Amino acid sequence: MTEYRDPEYARAYLAAQDAVPQRGVGERLLLDLLPVHTRRVLDLGCGDGRLLALVRSRFEQAEGVALDASEAMLEAARARFAGQVGVTAAHHDLNDPLPDLGTFDAVVSGFAIHHLPDERKRTLYREVRARLAPGGVFLNLEHVASVNEREHARFLALLGGKEDQSNRLAPAWTQVEWLREVGFMQADVAWKWLELVLLVGWVD
Repeated sequence: MTEYRDPEYARAYLAAQDAVPQRGVGERLLLDLLPVHTRRVLDLGCGDGRLLALVRSRFEQAEGVALDASEAMLEAARARFAGQVGVTAAHHDLNDPLPDLGTFDAVVSGFAIHHLPDERKRTLYREVRARLAPGGVFLNLEHVASVNEREHARFLALLGGKEDQSNRLAPAWTQVEWLREVGFMQADVAWKWLELVLLVGWVD
């Protein structure tokens, strides 16, 4: 994930994020799956705060905590939320254990966790589960592995053909099993387009 800590690389990524095919479909579904009582939200690998801003467009009074390891990303997030009450953007590397931030009604993430090694993904999912309040939900809009190299090549071609060497992709359904193993009551692939998915874990 070190590329994203480079200001120029981070700005280039942010400039191109709207061009990701079908991204808006996954984001709209993420909104629909938020608990009706959402009052506190944690955004992991927040980038410029895109997802948290989307959540707050539906739940205007929701308190948000946004974490990212890239100072360039955090600078963009702080600019997005400048003057808004109830949002904190802080530095945190997802390779490290999550800090004690209390509990949340929703934990969201957008195309960040796939940069972590699989064992860290599993541990992070356990940490997320521990931070969700009763009735909470984990919504991970994510990049996952294709079923084979042919389908991976198809996906890359649609996105311009460039391979991100920092990707550590895992299959969607494997990650659903990881969510169940760490204590989520239910978990599912709520939406999928090629290598883009919305993974969901529900807490009872």
